[in-house]
Amino acid sequence: MLDVVVLFFALGVFARLVKSDLRLPEALYETLTIYLLLAIGLKGGLELSRQPLMDLLPQVLAVVILGALVPLVVTPLLRLAGLKPVDAAGLAAHYGSVSVVTFAVALTAVQRAGLPYESHAALWVAVMEAPGLVVGIVLARLALKRADAGSGSRIRWGLLAHEVLLGKSVLLLMGGLMIGAVAGDAGVAPIKAVFLDPFKGVLALFLLELGLVAGGQLGALKRHGIKLVLVGCALPPVLALAGAATGMLLGLQVGGVALLATLAASASYIAAPAALRVAVPQANTGLSIACALGVTFPFNLLVGIPLYLHLAPYFTR
Repeated sequence: MLDVVVLFFALGVFARLVKSDLRLPEALYETLTIYLLLAIGLKGGLELSRQPLMDLLPQVLAVVILGALVPLVVTPLLRLAGLKPVDAAGLAAHYGSVSVVTFAVALTAVQRAGLPYESHAALWVAVMEAPGLVVGIVLARLALKRADAGSGSRIRWGLLAHEVLLGKSVLLLMGGLMIGAVAGDAGVAPIKAVFLDPFKGVLALFLLELGLVAGGQLGALKRHGIKLVLVGCALPPVLALAGAATGMLLGLQVGGVALLATLAASASYIAAPAALRVAVPQANTGLSIACALGVTFPFNLLVGIPLYLHLAPYFTR
């Protein structure tokens, strides 16, 4: 049975398809984004406050390496699908980063299924946000140089570092982690009723808006052809296997394996487009958003997450 929050996403897609006037105010969308990022960070920070950080170092290093390797593997596959080198690397950067909302939906699914998982899993989201993005951007810039397009311009590393490491997504996630880790259960208790208890309801509203946005990407999918749809559906299961295998090597619990598989299979559509606009404006961000948000995100919600939960036990035996 589908989680109720997924049905909100479906409602948003339907509303866009029938040309309804349903819209969420942009200010509300921004507020919901900030809330979810902070809430996920706080949850992870609370768990960090309960255990030594050094014990988590192997996991942190493993997920950073996993995120950095994704663009190196995905870029050649996207070239085989017919994408231009710079567009292939730009789209691979989106898959190298992660989707916080996809993680949030997977987390509710794991909890609903009663599967044991590492309660500090939000830490993985924070540290996987940037490495794949940086690798994908470097690959895109190298592609431009080889094509003698834009080779006279240099990567503005300072601006890029600021956008990736101090952008909204990473800053709020890391900020929430730090606050939760420093404050602990007693410190966070007064704001628990605001940031933790209503989490699923806020997630449902956010998914309603994302359904509206994803429904609006259907025209772009038609322009780019069936290959883009196939890519957006084929990449998540392949990347999920890499995430599940990493979780198995780390000895994660069954729910932790499912969450890491979901993170590996997800694609960023918030942080990645912003970073690409700064570092590689020549890349086709419309194509990337159409694939990441219009195909991969709904695929993971409707098919991927249930599949990863079903396969996770096979990686923990």
